[in-house]
Amino acid sequence: MNVPLRDWQAFASLKPDGTAEMNLAVEGITCAACMSVIERGLKAIPGVTNARVNLSTHRLRVDWAPDACDASAVVARLEALGYRAHPFDPTRRNAEEEAESRELWRCLGVAGFAAMNVMLLSVSVWAGNVSDIDPETRDLFHWISGLIAFPAVAYAGRPFFRSAYQAMRHFRTNMDVPISIGVWLTLGLSVFQTMRSAREAYFDGVLMLLFFLLAGRALDHAMRRRTRSVVENVAALRAFTAAKILPNGDVVDVPLSRVDPGDRVLVRAGERISVDGIVVDGSSDVDQSLVTGETDLAAVMRDTRVFAGTINVSGQLIVQVTAAAAGTLLDEVNRLLEAAAEGRSRYRRLADRAAQLYAPVVHTAAFATFLGWWLSGARSPADSMIIAVSVLIITCPCALALAIPVVQVVTSGALFSRNILVHSGDTIERMAGVDTVVFDKTGTLTLPSPILLGAKDVDRTVLARAGQLAAASRHPLGRALAEAAHAAPCALGTREVPGSGIEASVNGQIERLGSPEFCEVSQDDVAALLTRHPGASLVAYAPGDAPPVLYAFQQGLRADAAATIARIKSAGYVIEILSGDRTDAVRTIAEELGVERWQAEVTPTGKIARLEALKAGGRRVLMVGDGLNDAPALAAASVSMSPVTAVELAQASADAVFIGDRLSPVADGLSIARRAHLVMKQNLGFAVVYNAIAVPYAMAGHLTPLVAALAMSGSSLLVTLNALRLRADTRTENAS
Repeated sequence: MNVPLRDWQAFASLKPDGTAEMNLAVEGITCAACMSVIERGLKAIPGVTNARVNLSTHRLRVDWAPDACDASAVVARLEALGYRAHPFDPTRRNAEEEAESRELWRCLGVAGFAAMNVMLLSVSVWAGNVSDIDPETRDLFHWISGLIAFPAVAYAGRPFFRSAYQAMRHFRTNMDVPISIGVWLTLGLSVFQTMRSAREAYFDGVLMLLFFLLAGRALDHAMRRRTRSVVENVAALRAFTAAKILPNGDVVDVPLSRVDPGDRVLVRAGERISVDGIVVDGSSDVDQSLVTGETDLAAVMRDTRVFAGTINVSGQLIVQVTAAAAGTLLDEVNRLLEAAAEGRSRYRRLADRAAQLYAPVVHTAAFATFLGWWLSGARSPADSMIIAVSVLIITCPCALALAIPVVQVVTSGALFSRNILVHSGDTIERMAGVDTVVFDKTGTLTLPSPILLGAKDVDRTVLARAGQLAAASRHPLGRALAEAAHAAPCALGTREVPGSGIEASVNGQIERLGSPEFCEVSQDDVAALLTRHPGASLVAYAPGDAPPVLYAFQQGLRADAAATIARIKSAGYVIEILSGDRTDAVRTIAEELGVERWQAEVTPTGKIARLEALKAGGRRVLMVGDGLNDAPALAAASVSMSPVTAVELAQASADAVFIGDRLSPVADGLSIARRAHLVMKQNLGFAVVYNAIAVPYAMAGHLTPLVAALAMSGSSLLVTLNALRLRADTRTENAS
């Protein structure tokens, strides 16, 4: 959508503190250097107080003082910097990235196809040069190669050429500038060589260079697409309508936009609560685990507060609304999530930092080489250009561009073999720098479903009868009891008592399943069972006239949790537990695992505050969690992981997802990431050493463009082989 400058003010909004805010989608952002250019450029405008770019979503948020500047000044400055802005729209951004991805893969295919065909011709020329090829045949092969190379380069190189043009047009430089200059100079030089019947032309080197660079960029883009803003995942948890109770008592389903604070809404059993509010009538059990992390259902009654996104399990409720279409806890979670994601997107990768120095050094070296040979009179302008092109080719960022992506590919495969799926390319680098691991409890250290404690000591006959009744329950503990008893749904005529349990008439007797109070269990029996199983959740079964039976449930630890925690500790990491669950439940798990640092009943805001405190103390944190209440913390941490059983929002906020019931992938991921980061640094170090040795030789005129192209390809091959060594090491470790 093209918006005239004078109309941009309509897309700005005033915040409570009086400053103006606007969210923009920005085209042309390719790396962390672009973020820095945009943020510095906008902050130079008088009145702009903040400018933050999210590298994954290309979203820019700008704050300014309305009396000092306006939205048009911000957009005009962006355009002056060479970036085009649109009002931020996630749907539009998705479509743009889909189109960009398709273009990259098409360009990669064209470059690969052309490179294969030109390479076949080049092999014939190389063989003929050492045997008996005649000049006419060699020239013919060179011209055919040129006819293939020119249209292929013009098409496949568009992503680099566009970026380089925009940078140079606004007097900036980036890594695409030397790539574009090198490609077109080498093509021109190859045509010149062909016209004078030279033995060598370099069409094959140009196409191979583009193929390697496009492969790295397509990989990086594919990974970035998997790490974006997840507002739509929050929307999936939100009900868009509410059953509004009118003044005359009628109940009408209306959009949330027509529900105001103070209105009353009806929430039926089994429905997702659509508003934040206070219960004014009714009682029920509410599943708040997605919001609070609490494993047990919360009993709600009159004057109890409920939240949008939670599920009303058993009884009917009438809720007086405090927030509906905006201002709910879900909105707060989303706000925290976006703020945290923006902060993490400022991470600058190794390749970005290396690229910042690369372009000016290469340009200076090549230009100085040309001027030095030409002005000294030692070589003709054509020969001086050949030497300068050799410098550009041999310093081509192929090894630099591949140094990180190839390790990412190999490491992603190694992590996949350990049941870890990586969402973003820079996850590995951030995970390698971790020194503190923070775990959520519910669904992370523990399995998602509660298990029956002391199962071997229970009466199996009574358990089977209780399981038949439990099979008719919608309560998570009832379903767990039915599963423990291997009970199938039966034809019992059950009646649900909201907030208490269910009952049925069996052979003329009333049987009950539910809370200890509902089944008339003595407090002494409850206390005795909790002494044996601290922090457990209790379900009672009253089989008619027989004494009631108590069953204890708890989300069991993952089978290898203790071993994994010990392994992470032994590797030198500090471990903490942050959970929204009850203090007793968290204390029990922490003591069993030997974790000294833990906090219970922590809100999403509290989790972020703790992570920020750790980071302020110089710690780099891996957060492992699975619930909606963990999503902002997952985004705020230096790096994050989530089990595959997590809610979609948590998975989308995490940098990696691990599969299965075991916790060992967390330790495996940390170990593999450390080794991968070492290989990345080795590859970058090799690229530096390679250039330090090769550039002086090229500048001295000892290398032809063909030898330079071979050296460039050889450097790319070496960094690839070094990365493959990582896979071999991982396989060896797996086998052992």
